[in-house]
Amino acid sequence: MGRNIERIKRARQVISYGQISGAVGTFACIHPEVEGYVCAKLGLKPAPVSTQIVQRDRHAEFFTALAILAGTIDKIATEIRHLQRTEVLEVEEFFSSGQKGSSAMPHKRNPVVSEQMSGLARVIRANSLAAMENMPLWHERDISHSSVERVIGPDSTILVHYMLRKMTKMMEHLIVYPENMMRNLEKTEGLIFSQSVLLALVDKGITREEAYKLVQKNAMQSWTKGKDFLTLLKKDKKIGALMKAREIEKIFNLKSQFKNIDFIFKRIFKK
Repeated sequence: MGRNIERIKRARQVISYGQISGAVGTFACIHPEVEGYVCAKLGLKPAPVSTQIVQRDRHAEFFTALAILAGTIDKIATEIRHLQRTEVLEVEEFFSSGQKGSSAMPHKRNPVVSEQMSGLARVIRANSLAAMENMPLWHERDISHSSVERVIGPDSTILVHYMLRKMTKMMEHLIVYPENMMRNLEKTEGLIFSQSVLLALVDKGITREEAYKLVQKNAMQSWTKGKDFLTLLKKDKKIGALMKAREIEKIFNLKSQFKNIDFIFKRIFKK
C-alpha cells in the first residue's frame, strides 16, 4: 500500500498538465502566456508540446496506477476468501446478527465484502486497458478518447475510493482465529520442518542430494500414511547414524521458525 501511495502521487504529477495551444497546437490564435496563466490557475503545468489534446500516455499512467491499487486490494481480498473457507477458517469477515450469507444455505457466512472487492478490481483493470487503447489517435489529435474517459474517469476513481473505504472497514473488524492456524499447522504431522531437517543433515557432512532423499523418503510416508514425521525420522537408521534423537527433536520447534519475525515487522514499520 505504501508503494501504491507513491504510484498515485507520481501519476498525479504526470497527469497534471494542460494545454490551450489551438486546434493543432501551434498557438496560431492565442499567445503561449495565456496557456501558462490558465494552467497555473487550474494547478496544472503547460504541456511542453501538444496537438488539439494532451497526449494520453499521461492518463494511461494514472489509470494503470489505479488498476495496480485495485489489484492490491484484490490480492488481500482473495487471501481472505481462501482463509474463510470452512476447511481453513483462519480469518473471517465480521458477520452481524441476522445478516444473511448464502441465500440457499442459511448456515453459510460468506466473505461478501472480499468477493465484491475482487469483482470490482476487474472493472478497474479493464478500465486501465481502455486508457491504454486511448493512446493511439488519428493524426495524434482525434477525440475518440473523450467518450471513453467520460465513463472510465468517474467510474475508476469513485470505485477505487469506495473499495478503499470498504476494505479499511472490513480489515478493522476482521475476526482472526489463532487456534485454527495452529490446528492447520498440526495437520501436517510435522512436515513443515522438513527443510530444517534437510539443512541440519547437510551440516552433518552429507551432500544436499543425499539429505534430500533421506528426508523425502520419510516425508512421503508421513504424507501418504498419516504418520508422525518426527517419529519416522527417529526410527530411520541412516538418519540416526548422523543425528541424535534429541538433535532432531530440537528442530521441531515453531519458535525457531519465528525467530526473525520481529526484525521483519520493524523493517516494515520503521517509518
